[in-house]
Amino acid sequence: MKKFFFHITVVIALASCTILSHEKKSADSIPNLKADVSVLASDAFEGRAIGTPGADKAAGYIQDQFLKIGLLPKGSLGFFQAFSFIPQGHGQVHQVGDSLKMGKSLVKEINGKNVVGYIDNGAVNTIIIGAHYDHLGWGDENSLWTGERAIHNGADDNASGVSAMLELARKLKADQSASTNKYNYLFIAFSGEEKGLWGSNYFSKNPTIDLTTVNCMMNMDMVGRLNAEHALSISGTGTSPEFENWLTKNNTTNFKLLFDKSGIGPSDHSSFYNVNIPVLHFFTGQHSDYHKPSDDFDKINYEGLNEVVNYMYAMCVEMNAHSKLEFTKTIDPKPTNSAFKVTLGVMPDYMFSGVGMRIDGVKENRPAALAGLKQGDIVVRLGENKIADMSSYMEALGKFNEGDSTEVEFIRDGKSIVSPVTFK
Repeated sequence: MKKFFFHITVVIALASCTILSHEKKSADSIPNLKADVSVLASDAFEGRAIGTPGADKAAGYIQDQFLKIGLLPKGSLGFFQAFSFIPQGHGQVHQVGDSLKMGKSLVKEINGKNVVGYIDNGAVNTIIIGAHYDHLGWGDENSLWTGERAIHNGADDNASGVSAMLELARKLKADQSASTNKYNYLFIAFSGEEKGLWGSNYFSKNPTIDLTTVNCMMNMDMVGRLNAEHALSISGTGTSPEFENWLTKNNTTNFKLLFDKSGIGPSDHSSFYNVNIPVLHFFTGQHSDYHKPSDDFDKINYEGLNEVVNYMYAMCVEMNAHSKLEFTKTIDPKPTNSAFKVTLGVMPDYMFSGVGMRIDGVKENRPAALAGLKQGDIVVRLGENKIADMSSYMEALGKFNEGDSTEVEFIRDGKSIVSPVTFK
């Protein structure tokens, strides 16, 4: 990579001015973020489940925002890229054009659409910025709600990501300086993520731009609940050699950064990693409202969401000072059997970086609750299996069968507690 001192000096100076300008006016984005989340997470959209009128309304709203921002349409039909799938057992799908009979029942295809907008700076290469807009509607097989049927508005999952994407589009469209115009920008609101990355998978196989010109893909999924520890998880940091250095360098708001090198994960960035594109996935953590009707507008940390937007904007400025990124394969986690015979009945805190598995939520009348575990407890041992992290916790669970009894050791308020637990 060739560098010329004068060019770099000018770029850095321009980048610094731009970053300072946006940091100074950082609060200006918060009304936009609130407005977008309040609409997308409203009852009028009925949870935005793919293939429903509510999802179509959400797609229409995103299209309207793209138009107001001044983005160019880059779908297969205007701003929209339509696709359809037929579910076929255990979450597997087949892309089709017609309905398919399975046994005596008629399995109907599910129709979805991605919303795709573009900033054309006349550049050779493009940065993709994406977020999924679908959620669970009134609740489906992925809901964790056990009460009466209710709308799952998905304010954090993932109205927060879509609102951040829209605000990034506003910032990048408004700033036509040399600090951001070395690349074009493609913004994609995906549908069908909750069903298995349907929309991003379809786009990666049916792109509306030449994917060989893509510098990287940045994905936002659940970025609206920045916690008191200021923890921000970023996956895909190993998919290009420069990422961790740049992410650390631009961390001016002192996020507690949790890096995961793998390009594979349970969100839309994986579809792009699989076609050899560097990826970054931003995530502020799981919480007790995840996949429940309580994931609502008033739970979002808008100041924290705004910090994520500014951080990603700074990364765009950083990338404009460099040539096209090199893609590297990551050593991805070995696949594990997700069909565990047992569960503790807890929601892990995926943002915890200490030793053990910290509990973010406990389900009533399940093994953990019956053993006396509470939110905030840190599990460090199951039977003879030491728990150092999420990976060892999952591995330990796989060793037990329904009806087995053992001990669970956990830390509460700095003290070690051992309790009997029975898996049932």
